[in-house]
Amino acid sequence: MKKNFNWKKKTCIFIGRFQPFHEGHKRIFLKGIRKSGQVAILVMDSFNINRKNPYKFSYVKKKVNKSLKDYKNKYIIIKIPVVSSVIYGRKVGYKIQKIKLSKKIENVSATKIRKKIVNKTS
Repeated sequence: MKKNFNWKKKTCIFIGRFQPFHEGHKRIFLKGIRKSGQVAILVMDSFNINRKNPYKFSYVKKKVNKSLKDYKNKYIIIKIPVVSSVIYGRKVGYKIQKIKLSKKIENVSATKIRKKIVNKTS
């Protein structure tokens, strides 16, 4: 658990598998930091549910921490189950927002990254 993460401060949450964590994910994270100052990164424990999820939570967490090393205490990583939907009731005091990125960044694909990794090792 991060020592200086403020559990009482308004926080953006960012849910994903991060198989692997890539530049598109980082850009969304940075927009979250600008919105609220800190982000809770919720990593679905999707390892081995199919071939598209080759990385264990511990590996994903390590890679996210490495990518975000300049943002210590601005985020926390939490392991969650595989999410099928996000639901909520009446007005609950927070927004669900899509972060718009450039076409170039939106075209970054973890699927394509994994294929390149597999081809390098074959």
